[in-house]
Amino acid sequence: MKYKYHLRPGYKAQELLIDIFSGAENEDFFPDFFDSIAAINPEVDTISDLWINDEYLLDVKSDIGSFSISKDIWGFAFIMADENQECIIRIDLLLSENKNFQKIEVDFENYK
Repeated sequence: MKYKYHLRPGYKAQELLIDIFSGAENEDFFPDFFDSIAAINPEVDTISDLWINDEYLLDVKSDIGSFSISKDIWGFAFIMADENQECIIRIDLLLSENKNFQKIEVDFENYK
């Protein structure tokens, strides 16, 4: 497995997000990620370089709605869609079916 991730709520939030905590520093991360979710036809809409925070923020459109990807220089990536939780659930399903991604279960109580 190249990448490990959690499907979890944001801290002190109800909305789910995908937290890629291992492997996102890999230079193949974006191609591997977009390949794994090809079924929903993702298309990058905008890319912001948040140099103050050393991170990139990509806004992505897809057949199931819009979502964002935040990736920082420390090797963490977050996939978020606060207004479209169904999109996060579908991306989680696609990642869990891909050989490059391994879902690690977490206790949602830890994020309250």
